Amino acid sequence: MSFKSLGIYFKFTKQQRIGILTLFIIIMGLQAIYFFVNFTSSEKYFPEKEKWLAVQSEIDALKKEKYKNKPQVYLFNPNFISDYKGYKLGMSVDEIDRLMAFRKENKYVNSAEEFQQVTKISDSLLNVISPLFKFPEWVTNKKTLVSNKKEHAGYEKHKSQPFVKKEKKALQDINQATQEDLVKIFGVGEALSLRILKQKEILGGFVSMEQLSEVWGLSPEVLYELNTNFRIYSLPNFKKIPINDASLKELSQFHYFKYGLAKQIITYRSMNGDFKNIEDLAKIKGFPVDKAKIISLYLEF
Repeated sequence: MSFKSLGIYFKFTKQQRIGILTLFIIIMGLQAIYFFVNFTSSEKYFPEKEKWLAVQSEIDALKKEKYKNKPQVYLFNPNFISDYKGYKLGMSVDEIDRLMAFRKENKYVNSAEEFQQVTKISDSLLNVISPLFKFPEWVTNKKTLVSNKKEHAGYEKHKSQPFVKKEKKALQDINQATQEDLVKIFGVGEALSLRILKQKEILGGFVSMEQLSEVWGLSPEVLYELNTNFRIYSLPNFKKIPINDASLKELSQFHYFKYGLAKQIITYRSMNGDFKNIEDLAKIKGFPVDKAKIISLYLEF
Protein backbone atom coordinates (compact mmCIF):
# COMPACT_ATOMS: atom_id res chain seq x y z
CA MET A 1 0.00 0.00 0.00
CA SER A 2 1.51 3.34 -0.99
CA PHE A 3 1.50 6.51 1.08
CA LYS A 4 -0.70 8.14 -1.53
CA SER A 5 -3.40 5.62 -0.88
CA LEU A 6 -3.13 6.29 2.89
CA GLY A 7 -3.47 10.00 2.33
CA ILE A 8 -7.14 9.70 1.60
CA TYR A 9 -7.70 8.77 5.23
CA PHE A 10 -6.22 12.06 6.41
CA LYS A 11 -8.19 14.29 4.14
CA PHE A 12 -10.86 16.07 6.14
CA THR A 13 -13.41 18.62 5.29
CA LYS A 14 -13.41 22.00 6.91
CA GLN A 15 -16.18 21.02 9.33
CA GLN A 16 -14.34 17.82 10.31
CA ARG A 17 -11.16 19.75 11.01
CA ILE A 18 -13.10 22.17 13.21
CA GLY A 19 -14.69 19.24 15.07
CA ILE A 20 -11.32 17.53 15.62
CA LEU A 21 -9.79 20.80 16.84
CA THR A 22 -12.71 21.39 19.18
CA LEU A 23 -12.38 17.86 20.59
CA PHE A 24 -8.66 18.38 21.10
CA ILE A 25 -9.28 21.64 22.94
CA ILE A 26 -11.88 20.00 25.17
CA ILE A 27 -9.48 17.14 26.02
CA MET A 28 -6.68 19.54 26.87
CA GLY A 29 -9.04 21.66 28.94
CA LEU A 30 -10.20 18.63 30.92
CA GLN A 31 -6.58 17.59 31.50
CA ALA A 32 -5.74 21.06 32.75
CA ILE A 33 -8.73 21.05 35.07
CA TYR A 34 -7.70 17.63 36.42
CA PHE A 35 -4.16 18.80 37.23
CA PHE A 36 -4.83 22.28 38.55
CA VAL A 37 -8.23 22.09 40.24
CA ASN A 38 -8.51 20.62 43.79
CA PHE A 39 -11.49 18.29 43.86
CA THR A 40 -11.18 17.35 47.58
CA SER A 41 -14.28 18.56 49.41
CA SER A 42 -13.63 20.92 52.29
CA GLU A 43 -14.64 19.43 55.62
CA LYS A 44 -17.51 21.26 57.24
CA TYR A 45 -17.00 22.72 60.72
CA PHE A 46 -19.40 21.44 63.38
CA PRO A 47 -19.03 23.28 66.76
CA GLU A 48 -20.93 20.58 68.66
CA LYS A 49 -18.66 17.88 67.26
CA GLU A 50 -15.59 19.87 68.32
CA LYS A 51 -16.95 20.20 71.86
CA TRP A 52 -17.63 16.47 72.16
CA LEU A 53 -14.16 15.66 70.83
CA ALA A 54 -12.63 18.00 73.43
CA VAL A 55 -14.65 16.37 76.23
CA GLN A 56 -13.69 12.90 75.01
CA SER A 57 -10.01 13.91 75.01
CA GLU A 58 -10.31 15.05 78.63
CA ILE A 59 -12.02 11.77 79.59
CA ASP A 60 -9.27 9.75 77.92
CA ALA A 61 -6.61 11.77 79.74
CA LEU A 62 -8.35 11.23 83.10
CA LYS A 63 -8.60 7.50 82.44
CA LYS A 64 -4.87 7.36 81.82
CA GLU A 65 -4.20 9.21 85.08
CA LYS A 66 -6.57 6.89 86.92
CA TYR A 67 -4.65 3.82 85.83
CA LYS A 68 -1.33 5.48 86.58
CA ASN A 69 -2.20 6.34 90.18
CA LYS A 70 -2.50 3.58 92.72
CA PRO A 71 -5.92 3.26 94.41
CA GLN A 72 -6.10 4.91 97.84
CA VAL A 73 -6.47 2.47 100.71
CA TYR A 74 -8.77 3.40 103.61
CA LEU A 75 -8.38 1.93 107.07
CA PHE A 76 -11.46 0.68 108.92
CA ASN A 77 -12.55 -0.72 112.28
CA PRO A 78 -13.15 -4.47 111.78
CA ASN A 79 -15.88 -4.42 114.44
CA PHE A 80 -18.19 -2.69 111.96
CA ILE A 81 -17.68 -4.86 108.87
CA SER A 82 -20.94 -5.24 106.95
CA ASP A 83 -22.00 -8.31 104.99
CA TYR A 84 -21.04 -6.69 101.71
CA LYS A 85 -17.68 -5.43 102.96
CA GLY A 86 -16.87 -8.83 104.45
CA TYR A 87 -17.70 -10.45 101.12
CA LYS A 88 -15.44 -7.97 99.28
CA LEU A 89 -12.61 -8.76 101.71
CA GLY A 90 -12.92 -12.48 100.94
CA MET A 91 -14.67 -13.64 104.12
CA SER A 92 -17.16 -16.49 103.98
CA VAL A 93 -20.78 -16.20 105.15
CA ASP A 94 -20.04 -18.26 108.28
CA GLU A 95 -17.09 -16.05 109.20
CA ILE A 96 -19.17 -12.90 108.82
CA ASP A 97 -22.03 -14.42 110.85
CA ARG A 98 -19.64 -15.26 113.71
CA LEU A 99 -18.54 -11.62 113.87
CA MET A 100 -22.16 -10.38 113.74
CA ALA A 101 -23.16 -12.75 116.57
CA PHE A 102 -20.19 -11.56 118.62
CA ARG A 103 -21.17 -7.92 118.10
CA LYS A 104 -24.79 -8.59 119.07
CA GLU A 105 -23.46 -9.46 122.52
CA ASN A 106 -22.11 -5.88 122.64
CA LYS A 107 -18.53 -7.16 122.50
CA TYR A 108 -15.64 -5.77 120.47
CA VAL A 109 -12.45 -7.24 119.06
CA ASN A 110 -9.40 -5.15 119.92
CA SER A 111 -6.71 -6.82 117.85
CA ALA A 112 -6.18 -8.81 114.68
CA GLU A 113 -5.62 -11.93 116.77
CA GLU A 114 -8.97 -11.51 118.53
CA PHE A 115 -10.61 -10.94 115.15
CA GLN A 116 -9.24 -14.27 113.93
CA GLN A 117 -10.33 -16.06 117.12
CA VAL A 118 -13.89 -14.82 116.69
CA THR A 119 -14.29 -15.23 112.92
CA LYS A 120 -12.01 -18.30 112.46
CA ILE A 121 -10.56 -16.83 109.26
CA SER A 122 -7.41 -18.38 107.79
CA ASP A 123 -3.92 -17.05 108.49
CA SER A 124 -3.44 -16.16 104.82
CA LEU A 125 -6.60 -14.00 104.71
CA LEU A 126 -5.71 -12.38 108.05
CA ASN A 127 -2.27 -11.41 106.69
CA VAL A 128 -3.96 -9.71 103.73
CA ILE A 129 -6.67 -7.70 105.56
CA SER A 130 -5.13 -7.06 109.00
CA PRO A 131 -2.92 -4.16 107.73
CA LEU A 132 -6.21 -2.36 106.93
CA PHE A 133 -7.52 -2.61 110.49
CA LYS A 134 -7.77 0.59 112.53
CA PHE A 135 -8.79 0.30 116.17
CA PRO A 136 -9.80 3.25 118.40
CA GLU A 137 -7.01 5.29 119.99
CA TRP A 138 -7.85 4.11 123.48
CA VAL A 139 -7.23 0.50 122.37
CA THR A 140 -3.87 1.41 120.83
CA ASN A 141 -2.85 3.45 123.88
CA LYS A 142 -3.85 0.60 126.16
CA LYS A 143 -1.59 -1.80 124.24
CA THR A 144 1.31 0.67 124.46
CA LEU A 145 0.89 0.99 128.23
CA VAL A 146 0.78 -2.79 128.67
CA SER A 147 3.88 -3.18 126.51
CA ASN A 148 5.80 -0.54 128.49
CA LYS A 149 4.73 -2.15 131.73
CA LYS A 150 6.09 -5.54 130.64
CA GLU A 151 9.41 -4.02 129.55
CA HIS A 152 9.98 -2.39 132.91
CA ALA A 153 8.53 -5.25 134.97
CA GLY A 154 11.98 -6.66 135.87
CA TYR A 155 13.38 -3.32 136.86
CA GLU A 156 10.36 -2.23 138.85
CA LYS A 157 9.68 -5.61 140.44
CA HIS A 158 10.99 -4.73 143.88
CA LYS A 159 10.00 -1.08 143.81
CA SER A 160 6.90 0.16 145.49
CA GLN A 161 4.88 2.33 143.15
CA PRO A 162 2.27 4.84 144.32
CA PHE A 163 -1.27 4.21 143.14
CA VAL A 164 -2.15 6.52 140.28
CA LYS A 165 -5.81 6.97 139.60
CA LYS A 166 -6.62 6.90 135.88
CA GLU A 167 -8.00 10.21 134.78
CA LYS A 168 -11.41 9.84 133.16
CA LYS A 169 -11.81 11.62 129.86
CA ALA A 170 -14.28 14.50 130.04
CA LEU A 171 -16.88 14.17 127.30
CA GLN A 172 -18.26 17.27 125.63
CA ASP A 173 -21.95 17.99 125.13
CA ILE A 174 -22.78 17.41 121.45
CA ASN A 175 -25.15 20.39 121.51
CA GLN A 176 -22.26 22.66 122.55
CA ALA A 177 -19.80 21.28 119.97
CA THR A 178 -18.49 23.61 117.28
CA GLN A 179 -17.27 22.68 113.82
CA GLU A 180 -13.69 22.81 115.11
CA ASP A 181 -14.61 20.25 117.80
CA LEU A 182 -16.29 17.93 115.31
CA VAL A 183 -13.52 17.85 112.70
CA LYS A 184 -11.12 16.57 115.37
CA ILE A 185 -13.03 13.28 115.34
CA PHE A 186 -11.55 10.60 113.08
CA GLY A 187 -13.64 10.34 109.90
CA VAL A 188 -15.43 13.70 110.31
CA GLY A 189 -14.39 16.28 107.76
CA GLU A 190 -15.69 19.73 106.90
CA ALA A 191 -18.73 18.43 104.98
CA LEU A 192 -19.88 15.97 107.65
CA SER A 193 -19.36 18.48 110.46
CA LEU A 194 -21.58 20.98 108.64
CA ARG A 195 -24.27 18.32 108.15
CA ILE A 196 -24.25 17.53 111.88
CA LEU A 197 -24.58 21.21 112.77
CA LYS A 198 -27.34 21.66 110.17
CA GLN A 199 -29.28 18.70 111.63
CA LYS A 200 -28.92 20.17 115.11
CA GLU A 201 -30.28 23.48 113.81
CA ILE A 202 -33.27 21.78 112.16
CA LEU A 203 -34.15 19.87 115.32
CA GLY A 204 -33.45 22.75 117.67
CA GLY A 205 -30.90 20.52 119.39
CA PHE A 206 -30.20 16.81 119.88
CA VAL A 207 -32.07 15.02 122.65
CA SER A 208 -30.44 11.63 122.01
CA MET A 209 -27.14 10.48 120.53
CA GLU A 210 -29.19 8.10 118.38
CA GLN A 211 -30.23 11.08 116.25
CA LEU A 212 -26.72 11.28 114.81
CA SER A 213 -27.51 8.14 112.79
CA GLU A 214 -30.05 10.26 110.87
CA VAL A 215 -27.25 12.43 109.47
CA TRP A 216 -26.51 11.25 105.95
CA GLY A 217 -22.97 9.99 105.35
CA LEU A 218 -22.01 8.98 108.91
CA SER A 219 -20.60 5.45 108.87
CA PRO A 220 -20.85 3.10 111.89
CA GLU A 221 -17.18 3.75 112.62
CA VAL A 222 -17.72 7.52 112.75
CA LEU A 223 -20.85 7.12 114.90
CA TYR A 224 -18.81 5.03 117.32
CA GLU A 225 -16.13 7.73 117.53
CA LEU A 226 -18.78 10.44 118.10
CA ASN A 227 -20.42 8.42 120.88
CA THR A 228 -16.98 7.93 122.43
CA ASN A 229 -16.23 11.66 122.53
CA PHE A 230 -19.63 13.32 123.07
CA ARG A 231 -22.67 13.02 125.32
CA ILE A 232 -25.95 14.86 125.98
CA TYR A 233 -25.96 16.20 129.52
CA SER A 234 -29.17 18.23 129.39
CA LEU A 235 -32.00 18.87 126.99
CA PRO A 236 -31.43 21.86 124.68
CA ASN A 237 -33.52 24.96 125.22
CA PHE A 238 -36.03 24.76 122.36
CA LYS A 239 -39.72 25.55 122.14
CA LYS A 240 -41.82 22.39 122.37
CA ILE A 241 -44.67 21.83 119.94
CA PRO A 242 -48.11 21.94 121.62
CA ILE A 243 -49.48 18.79 120.01
CA ASN A 244 -53.10 19.56 120.97
CA ASP A 245 -53.07 23.16 119.68
CA ALA A 246 -50.56 23.15 116.82
CA SER A 247 -51.83 23.87 113.31
CA LEU A 248 -51.36 21.65 110.28
CA LYS A 249 -48.55 23.89 109.04
CA GLU A 250 -46.68 23.73 112.38
CA LEU A 251 -46.97 19.95 112.59
CA SER A 252 -45.91 19.35 108.98
CA GLN A 253 -42.78 21.49 109.55
CA PHE A 254 -41.65 19.24 112.40
CA HIS A 255 -38.71 17.06 111.31
CA TYR A 256 -40.35 13.75 112.25
CA PHE A 257 -43.78 14.56 110.81
CA LYS A 258 -44.62 14.66 107.12
CA TYR A 259 -47.66 16.46 105.71
CA GLY A 260 -49.71 13.26 105.46
CA LEU A 261 -49.02 12.28 109.08
CA ALA A 262 -49.68 15.84 110.30
CA LYS A 263 -53.04 15.77 108.55
CA GLN A 264 -53.94 12.47 110.22
CA ILE A 265 -52.96 13.91 113.61
CA ILE A 266 -55.31 16.88 113.09
CA THR A 267 -58.14 14.54 111.99
CA TYR A 268 -57.59 12.15 114.90
CA ARG A 269 -57.47 15.05 117.36
CA SER A 270 -60.72 16.56 116.09
CA MET A 271 -62.54 13.21 116.29
CA ASN A 272 -61.12 11.81 119.55
CA GLY A 273 -60.09 14.83 121.57
CA ASP A 274 -56.72 15.87 122.92
CA PHE A 275 -53.69 13.58 123.09
CA LYS A 276 -52.75 12.72 126.65
CA ASN A 277 -49.37 11.11 126.00
CA ILE A 278 -47.13 9.72 123.28
CA GLU A 279 -48.95 6.36 123.43
CA ASP A 280 -52.13 8.03 122.14
CA LEU A 281 -50.15 9.60 119.31
CA ALA A 282 -48.55 6.28 118.40
CA LYS A 283 -51.99 4.83 117.59
CA ILE A 284 -52.08 6.83 114.35
CA LYS A 285 -51.20 4.84 111.26
CA GLY A 286 -47.80 5.74 109.87
CA PHE A 287 -46.46 7.17 113.12
CA PRO A 288 -42.71 6.35 113.54
CA VAL A 289 -43.10 4.21 116.66
CA ASP A 290 -39.37 3.40 116.79
CA LYS A 291 -38.67 7.11 117.41
CA ALA A 292 -41.58 7.70 119.79
CA LYS A 293 -39.36 8.30 122.83
CA ILE A 294 -37.27 10.89 120.98
CA ILE A 295 -40.33 12.58 119.44
CA SER A 296 -42.04 12.88 122.83
CA LEU A 297 -39.24 15.14 124.06
CA TYR A 298 -40.08 17.68 121.36
CA LEU A 299 -43.82 17.72 122.14
CA GLU A 300 -45.97 19.31 124.82
CA PHE A 301 -49.13 17.41 125.84
